[in-house]
Amino acid sequence: MDKKVEVVVIGAGITGLITTFLLQEKGIDVVLLEKTDRVGGQLHTINDGGFLFESGPNTGVVSNIEVLELFRKLNDECTLQIAQQEAKVRLIWKNGLFRPLPNGLSSAISTNLFSWYDKINILFEPFRKRGNDPFESVASLVKRRLGKSYLNYAVDPFVSGIYAGDPNRLVTRFALPKLYRLEHEYGSFIRGAMKRRKALAEEKEQGISKDVFSVKGGFNQLVEALRKRISNDAIITSAGNSIVEPTLDGWSTSLSASGDKIYSQYVITTVPAYALPDLLPFVEEEEMKPIASLHYAPVIQIGVGIKDGSRVPLAFGGLIPSVEKEKLLGILFNSSCYSDRAPRGAASLSFFLGGVQHADLLNYSDNELYELVKEAMHTMLKYPKDTEPYKFHIFRHSKAIPQYEADSEERLNTVDKLQERYKGLIIAGGLRDGIGLADRIKQATKLANLLSR
Repeated sequence: MDKKVEVVVIGAGITGLITTFLLQEKGIDVVLLEKTDRVGGQLHTINDGGFLFESGPNTGVVSNIEVLELFRKLNDECTLQIAQQEAKVRLIWKNGLFRPLPNGLSSAISTNLFSWYDKINILFEPFRKRGNDPFESVASLVKRRLGKSYLNYAVDPFVSGIYAGDPNRLVTRFALPKLYRLEHEYGSFIRGAMKRRKALAEEKEQGISKDVFSVKGGFNQLVEALRKRISNDAIITSAGNSIVEPTLDGWSTSLSASGDKIYSQYVITTVPAYALPDLLPFVEEEEMKPIASLHYAPVIQIGVGIKDGSRVPLAFGGLIPSVEKEKLLGILFNSSCYSDRAPRGAASLSFFLGGVQHADLLNYSDNELYELVKEAMHTMLKYPKDTEPYKFHIFRHSKAIPQYEADSEERLNTVDKLQERYKGLIIAGGLRDGIGLADRIKQATKLANLLSR
């Protein structure tokens, strides 16, 4: 049955859900379309005998006020869960051992993660010239300002943990904009960090921090809380592939599963970039190309439950630099971060493989992945060689994380041009504005505020 609303949101991942929830809260008539039979997108929690595993993102960061505001609104149905104090420790794999990433001056001096040359040379970082390349890679910027060992054993594994990407290809201005601004607004990482102390103190008073968060019971609870807050008639699942076309006074969205059409003044897309050509067929292929060609990193996440958790470090996780030539990107120690991730005495872990630099691992069989994880439990976590995982769940994502590389500016310019030409069309989602959960929440809040003016 055809209907008319003010806004159609396409894609019921976290961005689409939050946008729809906030629009309804503001009294705007909105419909959310999802081609599959469930909402939440990559957010999905598995509970296997008390072991909690996320198939997609495991954590977010309380890096903006929008995160706090969302959870205040959902407080009755969904509890923000800040990682335990132990999770502040990050481990880096080097020469066969996990070593703590420095978190203060004394540990920065004593650590063997970085060379003495770079440790001394960092004293001169405030006096180095600003870069003048707006497309400078993360690797180039870090080597220029901090040195190669800081790239290899701090920034490279950090980038792997966020983007599963290659720091030589990611462009700092788009992938790590805060780092880019430290140099270009303050002239130096160190000077920028010092000058931002007052602003950081003010943010801390509001609750904004670098704290890592999840949701009590897993991210399914966030998805369900949002779904409950959205009226049933505003969500259409199993809609099949949608096709959007401009009309004389707005937009027409056709649902392939039912043949129905929904007419609206606005259409917000939150789907991945590669889905846009079929969704927006009125845009010429050549013009859509800068958006649709966005590169996505493949990721395999393996949830592992271990009966004896005594050997798992009390830390957020262990990251593995690419220079170490290991097949793993890292291991997240879920039960060290949150007390509800495993039964008492046991451990819940997430092993990450693949990424831009090891895309071939996506072709590994389940048995090959099992053996790889078992070996890592022995070599990296020091479990006896014959220790078997008690729980084992493989989550394969062939197109998991968008890579903000050198083509980012052309992509964003194309988005702006299309939105300017086709009034009422908004192209959102992870193809722009950041890939983290906090980024998604902030973008959704911004969209809802924009349309409610």
